[in-house]
Amino acid sequence: MKTDLLIVGSGVAGLYCALNLPQEKNIVIVTKDEASKCDSQLAQGGICVLRDETDFPSFFEDTMRAGHYENNPDSVEIMIRSSREIIGDLVSFGVRFEKNGEEFAYTREGAHSKPRILFHEDETGKEITSHLLLAAQSRNNITLIESFTMVDLICDQNICHGVIGYDASGDYKCICADYTVLATGGIGGLFKHSTNYRHLTGDALALALKHGIRLSHIDYIQIHPTTLYTQNGGREFLISESVRGEGAILLNSRGERFVDELLPRDVVADAIFKEMKKEGSPHVWLSLAPIPEDEIRTHFPNIYRHCLEEGYNISKEPIPVVPSQHYFMGGIDVDRDSRTSMNRLYAVGETACNGVHGKNRLASNSLLESLVFARRAAEHISSYYKEAEYRPEPVIDPAVYSNWQNEYRQLVLDAIEKERQRHE
Repeated sequence: MKTDLLIVGSGVAGLYCALNLPQEKNIVIVTKDEASKCDSQLAQGGICVLRDETDFPSFFEDTMRAGHYENNPDSVEIMIRSSREIIGDLVSFGVRFEKNGEEFAYTREGAHSKPRILFHEDETGKEITSHLLLAAQSRNNITLIESFTMVDLICDQNICHGVIGYDASGDYKCICADYTVLATGGIGGLFKHSTNYRHLTGDALALALKHGIRLSHIDYIQIHPTTLYTQNGGREFLISESVRGEGAILLNSRGERFVDELLPRDVVADAIFKEMKKEGSPHVWLSLAPIPEDEIRTHFPNIYRHCLEEGYNISKEPIPVVPSQHYFMGGIDVDRDSRTSMNRLYAVGETACNGVHGKNRLASNSLLESLVFARRAAEHISSYYKEAEYRPEPVIDPAVYSNWQNEYRQLVLDAIEKERQRHE
């Protein structure tokens, strides 16, 4: 298959990038599972936005402080300054944010000095992603291919010409393109406990390692403090940070608070781990008692419903929670226009590292960062578009990829451990 532009991944970053590319160009989006099964769909809390110019200093400082000041300040400023325009664009696509009358309603989450987060119930990611997906599906120049697994890049002399992968029937295919954008999401599938979909296994990172594409801070992995504790296994159910932002408190087995719930995620998670170790318990408790029952039902209906299914009425009793792997702050190193160190190859969303998040992501910056830098990738491609001088047609040997899942998984895990030891 040959196309002008290829995007690997169907989360908000991949979809929004496609929607900002020229409509006269043919665009193919491939995704590893169903298009709706992306972590963007799972984002509960909301999306940050600069409320007005007086909010900039505190928004900037909150982001930097949460990231332990290892953030790239230029990238942080780009993200914050772009936020109002991004929100306006999302509204034009039909995204419905909560309002108080005609004005947006804002909530607050951990490590934010003030409310600046827009939301739609407790399914903000689903609200945004579903509308972007509908918009992409309505474009005649965009082709969406589900159940396509990328196993390699087509590259020569540090120029990317597309990808190799296989479809639902197991047939291998080459997709050649003038430009390729990697938007493959996080690495939760590499961990036993994670809020991510299990098929997100860092495939783009493995290919970056294989082909010498520069990576950045791949040991910076965020643990979310509160996921619902169960003994069922599989993907962990997230209890949004905005629950604590609205007043929920963390308790030990004796019903005692042991941490300021609005501290940065890594600090809260560490406090929970210490309390679990001290008590010899597999979890702690989260009480929503300080939140009015009608607010629980309207602001957090999905969390309320899911917990009921698990046997907990969050308006009447505390729930058991445990930290789980949640987000990847490192990734494929990119510049402010989302360009990688390989020509004609871009990376956006959680698989990329532009330095916005530093060592620890501030709550609800993920959707905003993904959208801002996905659009910047699209704008850069559009401004400097040039057809490839040639497109190679590699011969595929399926035997080469017979054990790719185990090999790539181990490649990424070894690289993360090596980087972790280097920082120690």
